[in-house]
Amino acid sequence: MYRQQRLAEGRATQLRNKCGEGLEIPGKDYVQEVTKAGEGLWVILHLYKQGTPLSSLRHRLFSGLARKFPDVKFIKAISTTCTPNYPDRNLPTVFVHVEGAIKAQFTGPLVFGDMNLTIDELEWKLSESGPIKTDLEENPEKPVTDAWSRGATPCP
Repeated sequence: MYRQQRLAEGRATQLRNKCGEGLEIPGKDYVQEVTKAGEGLWVILHLYKQGTPLSSLRHRLFSGLARKFPDVKFIKAISTTCTPNYPDRNLPTVFVHVEGAIKAQFTGPLVFGDMNLTIDELEWKLSESGPIKTDLEENPEKPVTDAWSRGATPCP
């Protein structure tokens, strides 16, 4: 009994450690790598278009998070290989899956902010949907304030 438990734990550890790589998948592997990823395994899928600066930034940030959270499967795919005719206006898109179900979806360029997005901000946002347990104590994103909210008066 104990031996079987230890073997199962070892297999689970191997699977988790494989996840921390930030894999690129072709569309034909979507079902296997995302929908059938494994029991209790969170999958974060980043759909992107090659050659866009925002996608490049997100790749770097997701790679950092993949190393920090090796028990979560971070993968990326070119949008049109997974979904033909996927609209560019929806990119980048991030899907959060567990056990074949979509638990969260972040669509479009402004959901996570612009090119000033930090790894801590991305970590916080993803932690709100469940796949990662952050050690951050508060939201690192600074609230946006404008002149009206500070009580400025309109120009004559």
